[in-house]
Amino acid sequence: MALALTEEQRMLRDSARELMTNKAPVTALRKLRDDNDPDGFSRELWRELAELGWCGMALPESYGGSAFGFQGIGIAFEEAGRTLASTPMMSTVLLGASLIEQLGSEATKASLLPAIVAGEHITALALEEQPRHNPLLIRTRAERDADRFILNGSKILVLDGHVADSLLIVARSRGADDDADGLSVFCVPADTTGITVTRTQMVDSRNAANIALDNVRVSAEMLLGAESGAAFALDVTLDRARVALAAEMLGSAEEAFDRTLAYLKMREQFGVLIGTFQGLKHRAAIMFCELELLRSAVYAALGAIEANDPQSPVLASLAKSQACKTFELVSAEAVQMHGGIGMTDEEEIGFFLKRARVAMQTFGDASYHRDRYARLSGY
Repeated sequence: MALALTEEQRMLRDSARELMTNKAPVTALRKLRDDNDPDGFSRELWRELAELGWCGMALPESYGGSAFGFQGIGIAFEEAGRTLASTPMMSTVLLGASLIEQLGSEATKASLLPAIVAGEHITALALEEQPRHNPLLIRTRAERDADRFILNGSKILVLDGHVADSLLIVARSRGADDDADGLSVFCVPADTTGITVTRTQMVDSRNAANIALDNVRVSAEMLLGAESGAAFALDVTLDRARVALAAEMLGSAEEAFDRTLAYLKMREQFGVLIGTFQGLKHRAAIMFCELELLRSAVYAALGAIEANDPQSPVLASLAKSQACKTFELVSAEAVQMHGGIGMTDEEEIGFFLKRARVAMQTFGDASYHRDRYARLSGY
């Protein structure tokens, strides 16, 4: 993806920025938090995003999508990151629709993908089983029982799990706990007997859930793709989600930086603007350079995924690693440069720091992706 956007991409960016500024500002996230909203996101905004075609940008027209492309999704996530907008885009569009499109039967795709595009069906990927991201360490078991499967295990940090209509459950059909071979994905209605969903609220006020599976009986039709053959599609899906999240983190870091610059230009200390202090100028310059590096990494990864480039996994880890580094730096510096007021709940800059800390751990932190980048590069 070129750093210079096309006319269509600029139009999407401008319309997305206007929509998020007007319909999903940081004050909206604050209200969802303070009201302890049962959904954790605005159903009205979600319907509007679906009507605008956001839910189908990366899906074929045969399922109601627009095939606008993954670069369009990246632009949308970047603008959503600027206002910390809380939506099921990640759980449903990047994770759910992606896995269903790759692994689902034609009947499953025809049933679920149009509903996802219309904003009428929310999915959640039940993958993680420990606090530190490790997509291969799956202990949840899927045992065959004639023409059915019995699922047992537990999942944590399931994004939007408590509002999902269906769960995409990653379970092990065979092999050791950390084998790539042996992973299967089941698309299961969230209200299936034996599934217990417990909502959790993360420090950034976003949604997640813990899920317990106790002898959950599912039909063979709920298996997506071949039994024990889901590892490759899962890798592809996670890389798409990592790059989209990196784009969101870029937008959030840009907004935190812009707010900090504005504060430096208006806050006076000892009778002069603090933005004139040389030490703060240097720190602002470092943040600017890191943001430009992140933009290059994110746009390169978006372009690679759009083109099905074999280097997509490498570039995805590069983008996520740089996003973790940059967003951590910018959010911490933003709070510090705002001084005492930056530590208060009344000042919105703290919301960006909290979001940074959660986003950094989601789908692998900087250490995980530096290690993955090295392994994929042959080291």
